Amino acid sequence: MTFREHAARASAEIETARETILPTGDLRGRLRVAVPLSSGPIHFAPVLAEMARRYPRLQIDAAYGDRFVDLVAEGFDCAIRVGALRDSNLLAKRVGQIYGKLVASPDYIKAHGAPETPDEIAAHQALLGAESWRFMDGNKVITVQPQGRFKSDNGAALAGAAAAGLGIAWLPDCVTYEYLASGALVPIMTRYPLPVGDVYIVRPPSAHPAQKVRILSELLIESFESNPPFTDAMAKVAATRNLTPG
Repeated sequence: MTFREHAARASAEIETARETILPTGDLRGRLRVAVPLSSGPIHFAPVLAEMARRYPRLQIDAAYGDRFVDLVAEGFDCAIRVGALRDSNLLAKRVGQIYGKLVASPDYIKAHGAPETPDEIAAHQALLGAESWRFMDGNKVITVQPQGRFKSDNGAALAGAAAAGLGIAWLPDCVTYEYLASGALVPIMTRYPLPVGDVYIVRPPSAHPAQKVRILSELLIESFESNPPFTDAMAKVAATRNLTPG
């Protein structure tokens, strides 16, 4: 374990000790959390706002961005991350799931057609946010390496490029929902759905999570369980457009 990790663990233990003397239900201090920009404003901002409402003595500092942050070096209490986790000494708790689709604009499809199988993706311009795309064929995961000339670490930018007809995009529903509802984008290659993306709270190593991190985890779990993001809305869009919801 590095010196930074020892320091982070010691700081977390001190924070936990302080919390044990607070009145039951009280929460104060600062929660610094890294949140993905692409899905954060829709999925996670309302949960952070509810946490602030419930705990008026708590200061919440949410940093939205799609870059990979070093929690220890940059002084974050935790981060919300979606998808496969990188190997690290961070501790992770799964709090929910996010769904996605492969999408393109009607104009792109009219000009270039749409892939029907993962093998056909190589013949198309891909809008790149990830180096590889994964699809489900029954219980089997198929991985492809798309190629394209437009790349961004921001899902909203990729969705806008797809709506402009620049190519096909592999994106979560929370980013493409409004485009799908308006018809600016349509789902393609629906026989091969995207794998469900797990959502995690990750935190620096310590014996016990700080109370503020534990409460955030509980609120996120509650949010995903009580209102699965876009399930009902996407079903309505699918029914309207004669599609199968992902």
